[in-house]
Amino acid sequence: MYVVVSYDIIDDKRRNKIAKALLCYGRRVQKSVFECLLEEKHFLEMKTAIENLIDFEHDSVRYYFLCKKCVPAIEISGWGTVSEDEHTIII
Repeated sequence: MYVVVSYDIIDDKRRNKIAKALLCYGRRVQKSVFECLLEEKHFLEMKTAIENLIDFEHDSVRYYFLCKKCVPAIEISGWGTVSEDEHTIII
């Protein structure tokens, strides 16, 4: 599954921990936005890790799921590229 994760975390220390955790699952495309290509079990693992770090009363993390047909339709203005499967090797 292709998931875009965005977050709004008020505490700098907690925000840094969340960004570091998300780097294990996807690629940072903006300061508070990650693109992740995951199997469902890894998504659930990532979500659990994030939920163990956030303050539910003050922080917000959003998960946007894109279908396979939607990913090629992503448009970018300015710099950047759409995240691709990092496990694919072209020889």
